Amino acid sequence: MIGKILFFGVSNPTASITIGSGSFNTGLPKVAAGTSELQSILSITFGIIAAITVLIIVVAGFKYVTSEGKSENTARARETIIYAVVGLVISLSAEAIVAFVLK
Repeated sequence: MIGKILFFGVSNPTASITIGSGSFNTGLPKVAAGTSELQSILSITFGIIAAITVLIIVVAGFKYVTSEGKSENTARARETIIYAVVGLVISLSAEAIVAFVLK
């Protein structure tokens, strides 16, 4: 299973296409990964992105709390929190779109 997840299990060295009566070698590897492998890789990736985003929000919140009322520090921390939340929303939307397309 790990080999398929990491390397997508190449089943045939090269793929070929058929046009009319002729078959042509594309030179591209033929991948035998199914939707379940792709979905598990993407869910791991989106989980890591979400964890990093939460960590960024926590660090920015700590910077906000310890800014001692300095307006430039609070503004920077607030912007970091906003950007992290926007990134999290985009990441979750991308995960929902990918899950919808794969099913």
